[in-house]
Amino acid sequence: MSHTHARPTAWVTGASSGLGLATATALFEAGWQVVSGARSFKGMAQEQGAQLRLPLDVTSPQSVEAFAKAALAAYGPPDALVLAAGILTLGPAGTLQDEELQAVLDVCLMGSLRLVRLALPLMTEKGGGKIAVFSSINGLLPTPYQGAYVAAKHALEGFSECLRMENQAHGIQVMLVEPGDHRSGAQKYRGQALVVPQRYQGSLARVRSVIARDEAGGLDPLALGRKVARALHRRRLPMRLRVAPLSQHAAVVLHDILPNRLFLYLISRYYKV
Repeated sequence: MSHTHARPTAWVTGASSGLGLATATALFEAGWQVVSGARSFKGMAQEQGAQLRLPLDVTSPQSVEAFAKAALAAYGPPDALVLAAGILTLGPAGTLQDEELQAVLDVCLMGSLRLVRLALPLMTEKGGGKIAVFSSINGLLPTPYQGAYVAAKHALEGFSECLRMENQAHGIQVMLVEPGDHRSGAQKYRGQALVVPQRYQGSLARVRSVIARDEAGGLDPLALGRKVARALHRRRLPMRLRVAPLSQHAAVVLHDILPNRLFLYLISRYYKV
């Protein structure tokens, strides 16, 4: 397959639904060659000239290597890496099973590391590149019963800041994307913890309904995809691209200025814990 050097190339993970799909679509529309990876992409299907879909399980080093090899053969080294794969498990933080927390960390945190490890040398060799890491408003503040996801996203925030500092001398820019509530395919990737003791069940049900309501009234995923595409097109990436409803922007500010006890009390009240 010929490399069309006129068009920049982006690798996008978690690209089968939700914000990953929206971002892959927006990049393609903006003139990028896009290699989309997702677990649900079974065969290799090329679409519309400059969009390639490849199977990718970010929890498998072999799958990540096969994805990178095929992407490299198709379009050469990436100009941008977009890490949007994620899952979450709803359940009390204090009763999560080891495997439940590990599964979320494996996709969100370790999955990002596996792709970065392969893409970084390729980008460095060609003189630079851009990495967009999908965190979340939950990378900055908590939602009750999302302890595994909140932990993974907080970890991703710190990891990405280190990545940016260490690689800026090599022409690598890193940006955290922090979405708030969006209407997206998250439901499919939101499991419930196996063990929910009786004492949490009423509270968890109330929190679930607040989350569902907020997502149903959330922002348009395609608008977020276009914002990410515009940011990646710019010469300099911001450290953070926060795309959220006004109330969630406000919550981030309040998290930093209110006493912690008061802030957590307000969040608890909001989610009806």
